[in-house]
Amino acid sequence: MFYILDILGTISFAISGVLIAMNKRMDIFGVLIIAFVTSVGGGTLRDVLIGNTPVAWMKDMTFAYVIISSTVLAIIFKNKIDYLRKSLFLFDTIGIGLYTVVGIEKGLNAELHPLICIALGTMSACFGGVIRDILCNEIPVIFRKEIYATACILGGFVYFLLKFTAIDSDLVFIISGSVVIISRSLAVKFKISLPSLYRD
Repeated sequence: MFYILDILGTISFAISGVLIAMNKRMDIFGVLIIAFVTSVGGGTLRDVLIGNTPVAWMKDMTFAYVIISSTVLAIIFKNKIDYLRKSLFLFDTIGIGLYTVVGIEKGLNAELHPLICIALGTMSACFGGVIRDILCNEIPVIFRKEIYATACILGGFVYFLLKFTAIDSDLVFIISGSVVIISRSLAVKFKISLPSLYRD
């Protein structure tokens, strides 16, 4: 289940990277680079911090194949994906939900404190998008008022609450990731955001 979540998160982030890169009218190389950094940027930073080197995607070529395949399919079926209208938001939200759980589990494997595990999960989920937005000349979503990293943190706390129950570990993964996805979706739908420190 853990490996499947990692692959699904990679696919989701690759597609979100492709969509924003194409909206910026980048060439095929630019689209592929943005898809790549969006998919593995957060995970790379996480692995470097916990000393898990070479980082995961360098040791398993499946990730490279998945990113390339997802990029090609997203380009081919762009019009069908765009038909969903909210596709970028959809894939980005699914990505942060899945990667939050993956990052937390990596932290647990490294025997880190639960709060550090939640920080790693949030970093895994958000920093690929931060790199993507910076390269695309956008203000990263995590630095806006939107509920983004907060949703990851909430999912992380739910993960540890469930971890110490009798619930099956696979179900803990699914519920925790779903909490991230649902809380972010509801925040956007009902325009819930963190208070801004800016004053006129």
